[in-house]
Amino acid sequence: ALVCFQASMGSENQTMATDFIFVGFSSLAELQKLLFGVFLLLYLLTLSMNTAIMTVIRVERSLHTPMYFFLCVLSFSETCYTLVIVPKMLVDLVAERKAISFLGCAVQMSFFLLLGCSHSFLLAAMGYDRCVAVCRPLAYSSIMTRRLCAQLVAASALSGLLVAQLVTPLVFCSPFQASRQLEHFFCDISPVLRVAFRQSHAGEAVIVALGVFALMVPLTLLLASYLFILADVLRIPSAAGRHKAFSTCSAHLAVVLVHYACASLIYLRPGSSSWSGQDALISVTYTILTPLLNPMIYTLRNKDVKAALCKAIRKTQISAECFPGKRSR
Repeated sequence: ALVCFQASMGSENQTMATDFIFVGFSSLAELQKLLFGVFLLLYLLTLSMNTAIMTVIRVERSLHTPMYFFLCVLSFSETCYTLVIVPKMLVDLVAERKAISFLGCAVQMSFFLLLGCSHSFLLAAMGYDRCVAVCRPLAYSSIMTRRLCAQLVAASALSGLLVAQLVTPLVFCSPFQASRQLEHFFCDISPVLRVAFRQSHAGEAVIVALGVFALMVPLTLLLASYLFILADVLRIPSAAGRHKAFSTCSAHLAVVLVHYACASLIYLRPGSSSWSGQDALISVTYTILTPLLNPMIYTLRNKDVKAALCKAIRKTQISAECFPGKRSR
């Protein structure tokens, strides 16, 4: 990105300004302080819930299984994802000049792509884990070894890194138009492409290629896993047995539906020439609410996680009752 920055400064067709200006919330100027409070609260809830899940899984030995290992990695990914976007967005909501440097925008997009794409492939790895748990329960522990789990997580991260390393230079080494106003609240692909490309077809091609690889490939893997699960569940004679088998996948399936519903609405729909309130709503949902909903879904839909969280809360309460002097100091 630094090489592209230097090339951009030396181009005759470039504007002399090196900053991008976010105008995503410009139409809601009178509500920005309210939005700041709401988004800050949601952000703190997201951090606290994901941190609680990671801590409980790390401390509780009964949760040291492949399923919860993937959940811990997912919570870590969600935490990093929000750190890339939300703090800057909160600052801009109360700042007069909502700007980001050329290099800062490139770095933000790179980490956004890395974490977003690896998240999709991580969900596919979790789908494979659920498929093995339902279809091959007796061989589950021998198939889902620590080594395989680590390899699946590494493959997910490498896939995200590949997308980030290919797309970010392509976007930021291209000539920019005079206007650098981004109709968004962070450096997402589509708004940057609107000012980075003179021909919209090239921008559309990048979005489609990214969407196919980062969304459709893991989605295909997920569909394959759930087809095997469905076929196996339908062979169970009792309704209670079918419900028990499918309930092990319900939390993961809910997270997948939320993730792909929002991502598809943003990246796999026909492009529009202007930023709308609908775009803002979808982007805020995908950026802030989804990382908050995922730990809530796993907490509410998973008895083991709920039991571990309650156990940790009871330990904290007992510790506070046994050592009351610590609170008064």
